[in-house]
Amino acid sequence: MKILLPVDGSACALRAVDHLITHLGWFREVPEIHLLHVHAPIPIGRVQAHVGKETLHAYYLEEGQEQLAAAQKKLDAAGRFHTTHIHVGLPAEVIGRMAGELACDLIVMGSHGWGGVAGLIMGSVTSRVLHLAPCPVLLVK
Repeated sequence: MKILLPVDGSACALRAVDHLITHLGWFREVPEIHLLHVHAPIPIGRVQAHVGKETLHAYYLEEGQEQLAAAQKKLDAAGRFHTTHIHVGLPAEVIGRMAGELACDLIVMGSHGWGGVAGLIMGSVTSRVLHLAPCPVLLVK
């Protein structure tokens, strides 16, 4: 059993982490957990003229690690081994692609994140993931 757990640092994403930890007994075997953060790309345009690729890569890595920190801490405290992934791209598309590449059996994610008013009931990223996911998606409020 492979589970993709995308997080963006929001309270809702962390509730999804807590939900997974609480309900790991649902699974016959200990699942392989893949913790994912997707950083939206910075418009390159003039930025690259002033910032090198290495600096931009370091920024994405640092920001990604910051967004993953709280989720990693929760999983570590629960004694749950996990693999972390940091990617840059359109979040829903990357989540769907990673679920397929990793052959995940389930995606567990928050129903909304930092997207603000974009999705009043359900986040726009979440809505898109439901359409793109190659496996079942468990949404946590």
